[in-house]
Amino acid sequence: MAEQLRPGVWLLDVGLVRPVNTNSYLVDDGTVTLIDTGLWVNCPSLHSELAAAGYDPSDVDRVLLTHYDLDHTTGLGRLEPRFDGPVYIGRRDYDLATGGFDPPLVHHKGLFHRLVRPFFPIPAGDVRPVADGERIGEFTAFDTPGHNPGHVAYVHDSGAAFVGDLLWGGEDGLTTPVWLDSYDMDELRESVVDFYARAPPFEVLAMGHGTPITTGARAAYRELLDRL
Repeated sequence: MAEQLRPGVWLLDVGLVRPVNTNSYLVDDGTVTLIDTGLWVNCPSLHSELAAAGYDPSDVDRVLLTHYDLDHTTGLGRLEPRFDGPVYIGRRDYDLATGGFDPPLVHHKGLFHRLVRPFFPIPAGDVRPVADGERIGEFTAFDTPGHNPGHVAYVHDSGAAFVGDLLWGGEDGLTTPVWLDSYDMDELRESVVDFYARAPPFEVLAMGHGTPITTGARAAYRELLDRL
């Protein structure tokens, strides 16, 4: 069931069970933004979660994608035709998804992406590559590569950080994604450190998997940094 994390910020639980579930988020600051869209097979969950929060796909003004992975992007096509707004994704993952960047065939995750992208493209439309530091309404984009080459986190001016798979949440606290599901673990750890240093203060830490943190978010993040 959709859960309001704070006024105007909703968690949409769009598949599987915690801590391996996939999260989407909705932010309504006068413009309605959906962050990540889940798997295509979880489309009924996304629609029902939007409805539970009081929204319809036609109410969504924009979509922010943290990265190109099937469990974050393939629900997008199932929002059409009622959603027809712009979609934002990091430049390197835009290239990865559209064929402008070919990861090595010998790379475990790169091979996977090259195999699946012909079957699971980002739907054609108004897709806009995002640059580090770019402002999108009341959001700021931060490049956070490692899990994917073009992974991006978004921080809203209200103090909510949407970090996709930069971090995962689990029963024992925050952790980084595993090697099998990432491109470069050293780069990922550097991004975890860099994001904490560069991001403005945030009170909500909203991960792509696991339970979002609504109190003590920076302290929980700091505890992870101490373990890296």
